[in-house]
Parts: sequence; C-alpha cells; structure tokens
Amino acid sequence: MKFINLTRHTEIGANSYYVEIGTHRLLLDCGMHPKNTGEDALPLFKAIADCEVEAILISHAHQDHIGTLPLAMRRFPGARIFMTDATADVGSVLLHNSVNVMTRQREEIGEMSYPLFTHREIDRASERWRWCPLRQRISIAGERAAQHEKETLTFEFFDAGHVLGSTGIMLRAEGQTVFYTGDVNFDDQTIMQAAVFPDENIDVLIIECTRGDHAKPEGWTRAGEERRLAEALAAAFEREACVLIPVFALGKTQEILAMLYKFRHQRLLPEFPIYIGGLSSKFTDTYDRRAHVTHRQLPRLKLIRDVGPFILNDETVRDTPVRGGRVYVLSSGMMIPKTLSNVFARRIIEDPQHSIFFVGYANPESPAGLLRDAGRGGEVTLDPDKPPQRIRCNIEQFQFSAHATRESLIDYAKRISPKKNLLVHGDPPAVEWMRTTLSGELPNVEIIVPTPGVELDL
Repeated sequence: MKFINLTRHTEIGANSYYVEIGTHRLLLDCGMHPKNTGEDALPLFKAIADCEVEAILISHAHQDHIGTLPLAMRRFPGARIFMTDATADVGSVLLHNSVNVMTRQREEIGEMSYPLFTHREIDRASERWRWCPLRQRISIAGERAAQHEKETLTFEFFDAGHVLGSTGIMLRAEGQTVFYTGDVNFDDQTIMQAAVFPDENIDVLIIECTRGDHAKPEGWTRAGEERRLAEALAAAFEREACVLIPVFALGKTQEILAMLYKFRHQRLLPEFPIYIGGLSSKFTDTYDRRAHVTHRQLPRLKLIRDVGPFILNDETVRDTPVRGGRVYVLSSGMMIPKTLSNVFARRIIEDPQHSIFFVGYANPESPAGLLRDAGRGGEVTLDPDKPPQRIRCNIEQFQFSAHATRESLIDYAKRISPKKNLLVHGDPPAVEWMRTTLSGELPNVEIIVPTPGVELDL
C-alpha cells in the first residue's frame, strides 16, 4: 500500500488523498481550497500525473472535498466515481454554483484560468457518478461484493454524521483494512445523528483532525449551548438588534434553522423574521426532500415550510433594511469576500446595536477568523477592496461544530487501535496535538503526519 497526501499543505484546504493498494489506484476526495484561487486552490494532482486512477470515492459534498471532481475526472477519464445519492444530489448543486463563483472571480480578480470547468461539463460528469448505499460492500468495479470476499478490493460507506450524505470509507483487500473517516461527528446535532462507524480491526486509519487544537469546554453539552444561543438572541432582540450568523450553506445553515424552529416551538423566543441566502435555500430544499429517507433527527421537520425563511441574493443583501429583531443566517461561514455574510457584516460591523454570532469553524486567516479574533474594539479588513473597519458590534462565539471533538477522535482511535494512524484535515497546531496525544495513548501504533506530495510506503 502506498499513500500520498495531495492537500498542498498541512491544513484544511483542497483535501484529496491518493491510495495505491496492490495494482489498484484510488483517490479519496478531490476538494478545492475555499479561500485560495487559481492553482493554489487545487490538490497536488501533478504528484500523480503518471498514475492511472481506477476510482474516485467522495466522502461528502463540501467544497473542500468535492470541489475539483470535474477536473479529476478530466485528468483520469477511466476512473469510476462513487458517492452516496445524497452527496450526488447536493454535489451537483455545489459544483454548478462554483462555476458561477469562478466566472465572477475571473472578472473581479483577473484569474484568467477560471472557470476551471463548465456547467455542461458538470452535467456530463454527473451522469457517470455511481450512487452507493450505506453499509454495502462494493467492488472497485462497481458491483456488489459478498461479505466473505477476501481477494477483491472493496469499499463500504459508513454514516459519518457530519452533513447530509457524509460518509467514512472502508477499503478491504487481501484481509487488510483501511478506513478513512472523512469529516466526522460522533455527537448528535440538531438534525444529523451521530456517526455510525465500524468497530472491527483496522490496519490503517486515516483520521481528520479539524478540532485538534480546541479542547471540549468543561461541562459543555449541545442542549446547554442551544439554551445559551436562545438567551443571547433574546437579549439581542430586547435591545432591538439584528443578528448575523455566518454559516456554511450545506449543513450549518440547516442545523441553525432547526434550532431556531425549536426556540420558537418551545416559546423560548417570539416569532421573528429569518433570512438565508440563495445557495443555502437550495441545500435546505434538498434536506427537506430527503427528510424521511435520511438517518436524522426531526424527520417530520420541513425547514422551508415550518421555519419560513426569506431568501436574499447578491443584490437584495445590499438593499434590505437592517432592522432589529431579525436573524440573518448567511453563507459563507468563513465570510469570504463578496459572499452574503461578508457583505452584510460590513453593513453592521460599526454599529454597536447589532450582533454577529459565530457558531462553528473558521480558518484563522479567513475574514471570519480575523473578525472573531480581533473582537469588539479591534479593526479588521473584511474585503481587500474596501477600507478597514472598526468593530463596534457585539461579537459572540458558540460551539456547534459539525466535526468531532478531539476527545472523541482520540477515543475512536484508541478503540480501533490500528497498526498505523495517518493524521489529515487539520491546521498544524491541531495535527500536532493529535500526534502528541496519540503517540502517548497508543505507543504501539505508528502515528504519521503525511507530508504533502510525498509518497508513503505503508
């Protein structure tokens, strides 16, 4: 077995991993960096330019895991593409939106390589995607495999509890097992239920490290954090403030909408207007359509129908009146320049009446990370084309991450106790904490931080 980390740096970026097992060559995910542009936004595909990739397995449909799939399919035309049907559903929407974003960036920042692919290419590519159910062994040729099959290379998807359609991926061949967690959550969320991962012996574990540099706060519970958010919203409404909640369009938007529904239903808050963005509304509709066929909580809840959010777009987000008693659940979660959350934040950031609530991960170098870390009274540049602004609005932080706590990641690794443990998908401090802790907890396990672009012989 050989492994190459195709993510350009030790970071949460353009996640993609090359795995070679015997004569088989596979890709696990092929993402696009959500913050970088051009060549810097792509995986290190040049490191495997001479390889004939046989299959591409997609764990879920976030941009940093599926964003360059059309490019990978162009580079490896013979590869079979496997994912869950839910991932295919939301992945197609995300990639079409990515074409629109890249087309706009070509005009705004002069990135002449954009768009990297077209709407027509996505439509043609998606016809080749093969949808696979959870907990079903599939051969790399795309056929169902018997449970006792030992010689054929097979894969199996396991529910990762992260977002709609997300999976961990088990590879089996010649009595050996490789498990890639993808992005995972071992705790129930408001909609998504906790991951259901295998407990069998695993030879090589490839595990995410997103929250490795954040300890779980003592006494933290999701129910307690939801109450704290409800109380903070009530306090904001009392002073006639509006609240901006920057979110990822897929996953976090739907989780926050479900919380707001519960707050109204439990009469913790009065009726109040809620606004979301265009792409978020498409993903929310997908969540609603799949409510009865998804491993989830609140299966009867239809977010568009029961929450009734108003929809904003690039034009209306600049013109809609900023009024108290309203909640704006807008993407992107990292407040990338020109996105709805970034544009709206620049409208309220200097007004002490209003609030911005952070509810999940933000890259420290992203506008959201810079704003969060600067805090009230600091100064921040949310858009490089605009002057810096003084932060006078109220800033609050809540913990509703869709990623597993570092404690639960360690517990899973200890329970599995693999022969080798590869640490991926984390910023350097997060990966280093995981490496140090696992080295102490599992002295007989080889803990590896794979250097980007360098082949590992496992």
